[in-house]
Amino acid sequence: MHNATPVKRIIAANAVVFCCWRVPSLQRSLIKYFTSNPASKTLCFPMLLSTFSHYSIFHMAANMYVLWSFSSSVVSMLGREQFMAVYMSAGVISTMFSYACKTASGRLGPSLGVSGAIMTVLAAVCTKMPEAKLAIIFLPMYAFSGGNALKGIVAMDTAGLVLGWRYFDHVAHLGGAIFGIWYIMYGHELIW
Repeated sequence: MHNATPVKRIIAANAVVFCCWRVPSLQRSLIKYFTSNPASKTLCFPMLLSTFSHYSIFHMAANMYVLWSFSSSVVSMLGREQFMAVYMSAGVISTMFSYACKTASGRLGPSLGVSGAIMTVLAAVCTKMPEAKLAIIFLPMYAFSGGNALKGIVAMDTAGLVLGWRYFDHVAHLGGAIFGIWYIMYGHELIW
């Protein structure tokens, strides 16, 4: 469990911010700093802080479950410090992808959640260990390889982007996946 410490801190930070959303007097500050929106006057801090922000309990629970599920593999693979650096960078990079797409399409609006950074973690593990067996929590009888899981998720987010689905920030997901794949294939040698 020693490797899980940075993940526990991330989960705790997400839980604290989730609780803060329930305090009406904090709403204005949370919208300003904990949602990313290319139309906002505050652009930089939200690129990172929005990755610790969830308004929906289901959204937060799903993201934290996926993070926890992959935490031991990714922290063992990267080490604690490098994991935190990659994770924080992933939040910013996936938000940059989102900003670029929103600006290009003219669909400006706020986003929040750690899904882009989670996609980096998922993509990194699935790229490094493509034969790892994975399953969906509600359907454990259906197992699939990490490589196929990554292909399926990228295909779903690509379809969401092309078809204009708006429930998730599909561009942030794709940006996170691209960063995770890039980091495992090339980034580790270039940066470290």
